[in-house]
Amino acid sequence: MTKKKTARTTRPLKSAVLLTLIVPALLLSGCSGSSATPTRTPTPAWASGYVAPAATEIAPLTGIAVAVGSSAHPSLAAKIDNHVAARPQVAIDRTDLVFEELVEGGITRYVAVWQSSIPDKVGPVRSIRPMDPDIIAPFGGLVSYSGGQQRFVDAMTATGQISAIFDYDTTGLFSRSKATAAPHNVILAASEFANRNVTVAPPAQQYAYAATLAGASAVVDGAPISVINTRFSNSSARSWTWNAEAFAYLRAQDGAPDLTGDGVQLAATNVVVLRVDVTVDQSIPKTELIASGEASISTGGKTLAATWSKSSQTAPIRLVDAHGVTIRLAPGNTWFQLVPNGTGSIDLIP
Repeated sequence: MTKKKTARTTRPLKSAVLLTLIVPALLLSGCSGSSATPTRTPTPAWASGYVAPAATEIAPLTGIAVAVGSSAHPSLAAKIDNHVAARPQVAIDRTDLVFEELVEGGITRYVAVWQSSIPDKVGPVRSIRPMDPDIIAPFGGLVSYSGGQQRFVDAMTATGQISAIFDYDTTGLFSRSKATAAPHNVILAASEFANRNVTVAPPAQQYAYAATLAGASAVVDGAPISVINTRFSNSSARSWTWNAEAFAYLRAQDGAPDLTGDGVQLAATNVVVLRVDVTVDQSIPKTELIASGEASISTGGKTLAATWSKSSQTAPIRLVDAHGVTIRLAPGNTWFQLVPNGTGSIDLIP
């Protein structure tokens, strides 16, 4: 009985003590009329060291990310000789795009296009052919060639490109190299030509690009192919061999490595083979490009079957897969092989 009585009297005593402590504190708080000013934590005197990356844009003819503004200049397309006497060509290894086409005698010539970087000199420059306006018109920039039949010159002029023509130039843009013999030695002062036309707009982006090599359509969906053999005629065979160390295809012509003047083998990130119809007018072959046909797209050691089409002279070449989905090339340079139906051939070797 004594223990229970003690427990009952203890609880009221604790409550009274708490009330005695709390009530004066509340009274003091209510009478002050203000709250305590919070203390500010000093800002530490240090920097993170983070530097925002420079803004980039996509180079229109390679898909490579470059500094903003660095692509704000026109492209330069030039008709480049590929006769054996014209090799090695000047700056062909610095192109964004190259289109190889059949001309008279079963040999080939190039339409070479520079935009990412315009070299000081390019060449040897040769005469224009009937399919060249269709190839060059979508770039809307500068073009150079040595001359040609008047009907072809007129067709090129009608595209609105700014032309530098060796046969008519009086401004000093051309010279003759001593490295090769005429007519395979006409050299264009390419950077000077570009500098005279800096206000000409850059080209529109022509093709779709993946962000990386691994994301390219051929790499994702294609079959492993190590060698691409193409033949334009009985006298013109070409070969591309995938080199994993270089992440590129290395080029050969007629069984021998295709080398620059410095002895470096020409290379391409993407190799696009178009099967094309070729018509002949007054003994001049013309690759028919306002058309469509079969294609193969090779990137990263793999090849994807495709369809190409071009709806008008000013439209770029469109590349789609078997499902009609636009093909993405890898960032880098691209060579187009315009292989004739009938006389030409393509052989893909795993």
